Amino acid sequence: MIRRATRHILLMIAAAAILAGCAAAPDAPRPADSDAVSRLATGVAALGPAVAPGEAGRLAEIAYAETARLARAYEITDPPLIHNMKVNMGLRPRGLCYHWADDLEARLRREGFETLSFHRAIANADNPFRIEHSTVIVSARGDDMFAGIVLDPWRKGGELHWTPTVSDADYRWQPRQVVFDRKRARQSRVAVARARAE
Repeated sequence: MIRRATRHILLMIAAAAILAGCAAAPDAPRPADSDAVSRLATGVAALGPAVAPGEAGRLAEIAYAETARLARAYEITDPPLIHNMKVNMGLRPRGLCYHWADDLEARLRREGFETLSFHRAIANADNPFRIEHSTVIVSARGDDMFAGIVLDPWRKGGELHWTPTVSDADYRWQPRQVVFDRKRARQSRVAVARARAE
């Protein structure tokens, strides 16, 4: 049993080394330049006429600053998938996509924005060939996530990536609660089927 576990760990380390050779490690997290912050602020302000420009600017500054802070706290030194392996092996404290989404959302909610809303979304929940991915989305107050902007610090290993939800070519986002409800329903069906088989 110990031999099998050791072999499994060695295979995981070898796979990580191979993958690391194929992907460049991210640079050390650095503060966003003012142009990047300004572009996000403009994008958030354009979500609707009711969005306060001051709130859009504050959100952009906080999103970039918090991403850099979390990258340091999570000890990001590798591309996202390698970092995920390190977290799962207990070699890093946090840094899975849902950690980024949880922590960024919590920081943004502390601001008490009055003209913005936050949503949680998941992609790839039904795709067996891709890992499930979580994010936080900002929209104008009262709008749904599909009218918002994805804020994704995980995708580029501690560098904030943002894009309108409907324009995100990399992921097809679904509301997190819809995904959770579907998983619970699936688990219930499996439990019923097992009970009937016994």
